[in-house]
Amino acid sequence: MPERVRRTMRETVLTLKTEAASYTEAVSNALRLCEALIRETENARQFFVRDETGAMTPCRLFP
Repeated sequence: MPERVRRTMRETVLTLKTEAASYTEAVSNALRLCEALIRETENARQFFVRDETGAMTPCRLFP
C-alpha cells in the first residue's frame, strides 16, 4: 500500500477514534495530551494501565 494511502487512513482513523471534528483538531488534542504527559513525567508522576482483570501495570511513556 502506498505511503500516501496509509497516511490518509491513519489520519481518518485518528479523527474517528477521538471523535474530533477534523484531523487538525485530533492532532491538536494529541499534542496537548503529550505535553501534559511530559509535564507529569517531569514531576516524577507514574502512569499505569489496567488490564481486563483489573491488574495495574506501570506504563513507561518516556525514557
